[in-house]
Amino acid sequence: MLSRISRLGVHALSRARLGQKSVNSRNQEEPIRACMNYVGNHSLCSAMGDKVSDRSEQPKAKISVTFVDKDGDETVINVPIGMSMLEAAHENDIELEGACEGSLACSTCHVIVTDVDYYNKLEDPEDEENDMLDLAFGLTETSRLGCQVIASPELDGIRLALPAATRNFAVDGHVPKPH
Repeated sequence: MLSRISRLGVHALSRARLGQKSVNSRNQEEPIRACMNYVGNHSLCSAMGDKVSDRSEQPKAKISVTFVDKDGDETVINVPIGMSMLEAAHENDIELEGACEGSLACSTCHVIVTDVDYYNKLEDPEDEENDMLDLAFGLTETSRLGCQVIASPELDGIRLALPAATRNFAVDGHVPKPH
């Protein structure tokens, strides 16, 4: 079933790019309302009726985020809405490891939200995130994984402290390069 769904999605996406209409399961035509907005960090398209627009050309809203490193040095960056703090850190050469590349398989992107008011604006962590946080070095009440903190307008001005160390059981001391 998954392969059928995947084929249908690819077919709809192809038709959307060409500005064509899709055919539903009853063989009735209906306009394609939207195709995938994001695959990873790449914007694809959005379609309304027969008109297809490329979202990568539209400016994205951004929020201000301050990262505080282990020495207390602050780096302020602008992060597009919808991007994870892990991705934002990698794009701005901030030393936030992310050994599992955001797949919730480690705790090396552990960040500490310095203001409890901002922490309370975040969605509650899922069980998988809590399991990984249990392995994090220097865990606090406002600890989160950077890969799970997604930029949203209400987080504008958030400050994230980076712990003094991480627990990377695979390679200590190695700083991975983002792909």
